[in-house]
Amino acid sequence: MRIEAYTQVQQIYNTSKADKSRKSVKANASEADQLEISSVGRDYQIAKQAVAAAADVREDVTAPLRKSIQAGTYEVSVEKFADKLLNRLEEMR
Repeated sequence: MRIEAYTQVQQIYNTSKADKSRKSVKANASEADQLEISSVGRDYQIAKQAVAAAADVREDVTAPLRKSIQAGTYEVSVEKFADKLLNRLEEMR
């Protein structure tokens, strides 16, 4: 018979026995769950609510563009587009 195995079994048995007694003590105690949110968490909640309440599309920006596209008067500067495209490429590197 290996003594180490017996010792390990005995330790497991004692641990489970102690856990049962702890559980019975906890069952008798009446504790209430509490939730505490940090100030950063509160700020995050406020910001999230503000974003959720905001409109998805800013009509004051998109309405003039929509009108000029529908009228056929919207023009894109090739130079400005190329500059923005190259700047974006540089940012990605």
